[in-house]
Amino acid sequence: LDLDSGLLPSGPKDNKYCIQCLECSDRNIYVGTGDSTVQHLTLDQTQAPAQAQAPAQAQARECRTRKLGPSSPIKQLRSVPLLNHLLVLWEQCVTALNMFSLEPVPGLKAIQHSSCMEVCVHSVELITASSRRKLVRIHAVWVDRWEVLREVPLPQDPVSLAVDGSCVCIATVDRYHLVDYHAGSMLELFPHDRSRRQGAMVVPTGGGEFLLDAPGSLGMFVMSTGTCQRPPLPWPREVLAAAVCFPYILALQPRGLSVYSLLDHTLKQTVMIYSSLSLSMWGSEGVLVFTDRQIWALSLVPLQEQVQALVICQRLDEALFLLDGVQSHLPQHSYEELHKDISYLAGVHQFNQRAFDAAKELFIAGDLDPREIISLYPDMRPCLGDRGLVSRRGETTVGQEEVADLARLQREDAAAYRLYLDFLADYLAVARATGRGGPREAVDCVLLRVYAEQGAAGEGESLRQLVASPNACRLDRCVSVLEHHNRYFVLGMLYQSHGNHVKAIKTWVKIADGHFEDPSCPDVYEHIVSTLTTQDIDVVWMFAEWALQKNQEVGVQIFTKHQQENNDQNSFGAEEILKFLKNYPQASLFYLEFLINKEKSETEGYHTDLALAYVNQTLEAFSGQDEPPEAGETRGKLQELLWSSMSYDVPARIMATGLHVERAIVLGRSGDHTQALRVLVHEGREPHAAQAYCHRAAQERSHASGPGDAAGLRRTLLLTLLSMYLCSDALAGEALELLGDNALHFPPGRVLELLPGAWSVGLVCRYLVGSLRETLHRRRMGGLQRALAQAEYLRHKVLWVRTRPFSCCQSLTTTGFIRTAGGQLLHTSCNTQSH
Repeated sequence: LDLDSGLLPSGPKDNKYCIQCLECSDRNIYVGTGDSTVQHLTLDQTQAPAQAQAPAQAQARECRTRKLGPSSPIKQLRSVPLLNHLLVLWEQCVTALNMFSLEPVPGLKAIQHSSCMEVCVHSVELITASSRRKLVRIHAVWVDRWEVLREVPLPQDPVSLAVDGSCVCIATVDRYHLVDYHAGSMLELFPHDRSRRQGAMVVPTGGGEFLLDAPGSLGMFVMSTGTCQRPPLPWPREVLAAAVCFPYILALQPRGLSVYSLLDHTLKQTVMIYSSLSLSMWGSEGVLVFTDRQIWALSLVPLQEQVQALVICQRLDEALFLLDGVQSHLPQHSYEELHKDISYLAGVHQFNQRAFDAAKELFIAGDLDPREIISLYPDMRPCLGDRGLVSRRGETTVGQEEVADLARLQREDAAAYRLYLDFLADYLAVARATGRGGPREAVDCVLLRVYAEQGAAGEGESLRQLVASPNACRLDRCVSVLEHHNRYFVLGMLYQSHGNHVKAIKTWVKIADGHFEDPSCPDVYEHIVSTLTTQDIDVVWMFAEWALQKNQEVGVQIFTKHQQENNDQNSFGAEEILKFLKNYPQASLFYLEFLINKEKSETEGYHTDLALAYVNQTLEAFSGQDEPPEAGETRGKLQELLWSSMSYDVPARIMATGLHVERAIVLGRSGDHTQALRVLVHEGREPHAAQAYCHRAAQERSHASGPGDAAGLRRTLLLTLLSMYLCSDALAGEALELLGDNALHFPPGRVLELLPGAWSVGLVCRYLVGSLRETLHRRRMGGLQRALAQAEYLRHKVLWVRTRPFSCCQSLTTTGFIRTAGGQLLHTSCNTQSH
């Protein structure tokens, strides 16, 4: 607060003259004295009270004086500017005077027996308290009359009161009360330790809150609901009066005025004014303190100047705290500019102290242009370009801050400089993600350089994410940086993010071929193939031969995945690809598998080529053996293709080989199952393959004709196979094994006809037990199913009968019914009898 010279020179030398109370209204000041005099003073300034800065601007001119009567002190003055009324509490009466002439207002009779009063400005209502009747009255004030709206009784004599909206806070002899006169409710609060002579303080702070003098030298903040939303304020015991001048609380003592912050409740200033009696608010940002002979005006220093003064004293945290606390009382533009400047200075201070988390939060909160921080790093300035250097230092009006010498730190302490680099990367990443990154070009270039220099695994991933996402990195500034740090894989990603796909792939090809060393991406070849699957056809043809020469199995994916991901749009022709893959047999085989298994192609040439490829590969794998074994992944694929495909044409090629199982499949697909089994039994000598053939042939029949035909074919084939085994004594063991493994599929009567008479029951015991057990099981299951079906049928029949009542009363003995012309149901016999 700024203390101006006294507004009122020393009063008359009459000992009866002394100031008792004050009231302010704009530039008008009203003084109530101890000898029943009301004095009207006018400020000789054009500024509002809050703008008074120099003593010369705070001088007052006396206008009028009115003596109300005998020498008794005036207790209170309250103005009603809307009606030009000045209300005077004198000799237990409230009298209305004109604010400018100080003449009594006609028609407004004095309100008797009033000990204190307050005015509700918003609703133009007067609240008076009466000690004689122990009640509070609410008056509606008009130009020429007032009217009592409500009376609220009190448990004790009232001492002082304050009003905020419809809530009145009243101090009685020993405690405080809250009264809502619209609702007619009263809430008792805590006691106070003030005597009647001292008077208990009740100070409205705005927003439905009151400041009360609680026991223990505490200023208690109480809401109109009776709750507290702020902690109490510790203040001295001898507080004569208090007022709120946001963001401060003023506590008047006999020897001075203490100024406390409303934001953190700390003492901020002490103004020495001796023999002070009380105070009165002077506008919204000032206060008048009076002694018995003089009035002192104290105006609030503009909030912006307070903030700047704290910054100049390097009390940056306090400046930010104060600025955020008074944001609602400042123009938005002024607040934003001050906040940016102070956040920058506070951030730089934390930056110098290596409190990087706090510095980052301040820079982000201050909406700082990242180029200001980038320019602090000498080796990062080239990324900004000639027009990219900006600095808030020297332009701000709130002070300056020296910045750490990072160039010297880089030379002398690499570990410490690394911490500053980590901070730069973290800050720029956050600023970029929050959209406060300023010019993206500078930020992205610097981020790329910092990530490239850091070199750790985590930073390598951050570098990839940067260049993989849409970015504004300039190639002329970033390519040399990545090449210098051997980040060739990321260099390719940078080319790709800028649309230069051919150059990106060429860079990765050099890594795969060993021309560039970059261990950060061990799977660069797979990455190239994956990238080619999304490129145009022309780009794919440029690198197709190189990819297949490296690895045919992986390289062929540039064709297969390309067709899947592009949904046949801008894709290749199968004939064109097969022609190209002619010199790459393994890739050709994989592509044919793709066409048949994935694309479900029914082209005969593809199926034939794939079958031949399987045959050649199988024969090549077992070229040193007389008869190739049954196992083998390629041979399994060949057999599956021969079983499932209907489009191949390779019988001659297969029949000329020693692949007995494959020959049998070809014979079986042509319908010659008996010859197929002979090949497996007599030439291939593969009993297990013969059994598997019988079941697979039946399975294929099931797909084509249904399970009935499949079961019949299985029995026929198994009986044929059994006959072949029984024709040779050397195959008796295979015959017994066949019977034991397939007991449920052999009809017992037919088997007994085929078995040699010399065989004992013990030899075929396994088959007989299994067959009889299966037969018995089927019979029992069939009976159970029939019984369940009959029960279900009867249940439905009962429900149907209940919903379809018959006209006759006979029981249900037959299944024949008729419906008459009238819609009735009858037994057939009943209908005949009725006729």
